[in-house]
Amino acid sequence: MLSIIVPVLDEEAGIAATLQALSALRARGAEVIVADGASHDRTVALARPLCDRLIVAVRGRASQMNAGASAAHGEILLFLHADTRLPEGADRLIVDGLERSGRTWGRFDVSIDGRHPLLPVIAAMMNLRSRLTGIATGDQAIFVATAAFAAIGGYPDLPLMEDIVLSRRLKRLGRPLCIAARALTSGRRWEQYGVMRTILTMWRLRLAFFLGVAPSKLAARYGHGPRRP
Repeated sequence: MLSIIVPVLDEEAGIAATLQALSALRARGAEVIVADGASHDRTVALARPLCDRLIVAVRGRASQMNAGASAAHGEILLFLHADTRLPEGADRLIVDGLERSGRTWGRFDVSIDGRHPLLPVIAAMMNLRSRLTGIATGDQAIFVATAAFAAIGGYPDLPLMEDIVLSRRLKRLGRPLCIAARALTSGRRWEQYGVMRTILTMWRLRLAFFLGVAPSKLAARYGHGPRRP
């Protein structure tokens, strides 16, 4: 019933561990699809034997996830960042939660892996904000019924903020199921660029987006290069 879509780009350092962590879900019938954005390292070679299908898509998280969704056979799609680990029994939590609640989409609470003392606070604020607004981020492992994903047209083809726009579209169908079990996402971005600096950068980007600044301009500020063909 569940298709897990993992968008990747030059993830040779961690992709094997990410996919190995999904082996129990695969054993219970989940499908794992890796959508590669034309990696230049060994990502594809390392990922191929550890997933059910590997596809190459136009670079960009949104386009890669849409390509993965198009190749999926499951009734539920789960979009998983390459540096995020799902909680134990994630497949059962999703299937049972959606059936019990009657909702069509949702996400997990998140914890951020790292040593900085502010990371647990940041994660708690992310989870609270998501519960209040109904907006999910990619780090929270968004899942959605395949029919609902198709009905809203999938991910918007944006270089940034695609998860926010997706959440807005899905909210028209209903509020998300917020699962308290926590996905664990890497804190490398926070620690590499500085926790406070990253917080301020994200606040500025979100504010600019809500004020109507084009995502392409935001992506340039965030350090995203042009897409490779």
